[in-house]
Amino acid sequence: MRIVLVGPPGAGKGTQAAFLAQNLSIPHISTGDLFRANISQGTDLGKQAKSYMDAGQLVPDEVTIGMAKDRMEQQDAVNGFLLDGFPRNVSQAEALDVALKADDVKLDAVLDLEVPEDEVVKRIAGRRICRNDSAHVFHVAYKQPKSEGVCDVCGGELYQRDDDKEETVRKRLEVYHTQTEPIIDYYREQGLVVTISALGKVEEVTARAMEALGR
Repeated sequence: MRIVLVGPPGAGKGTQAAFLAQNLSIPHISTGDLFRANISQGTDLGKQAKSYMDAGQLVPDEVTIGMAKDRMEQQDAVNGFLLDGFPRNVSQAEALDVALKADDVKLDAVLDLEVPEDEVVKRIAGRRICRNDSAHVFHVAYKQPKSEGVCDVCGGELYQRDDDKEETVRKRLEVYHTQTEPIIDYYREQGLVVTISALGKVEEVTARAMEALGR
């Protein structure tokens, strides 16, 4: 299957992408991984991306599209892939259609993870990260530490990242609504969109997604 995963920040796209890719035996292709791989390998596209990033500028669509196209043409993606974080806007979606058509393939589904905005804010703004190890993540409502402000694992101080503060989260949601959400309508016109609720336990959402994709 060839799938695009969409949803607002805090919808759990990364978590669901990993489980779905495993269940469907297809590679999970995320924008972040594409950038890191191309930059670390020193590819031409990676060098271009790094020059923009170092200058504090957005990486142009054509660079991101080039990276995605190269990755989708690798052997492990011949029978399918799951795109996470790409396309981010309608112009990228149109470019993806052109790239896939050139290879005589097409998308099978666009999985839209739906989460109420207040829940997104609650999920992200409630996160607390350990200063000693960012892999130790807690939540004021869903995963409280035994002692307030103290990491259960190493005893480090828990803090709220600037990116996780409510004001920043709401700005990120505005960007999503303005730039990324229009691709849902774009793909809906092609009959590709499958919308599911992303509320509930991780395994419940995964089961919901697998059932929807099966339909």
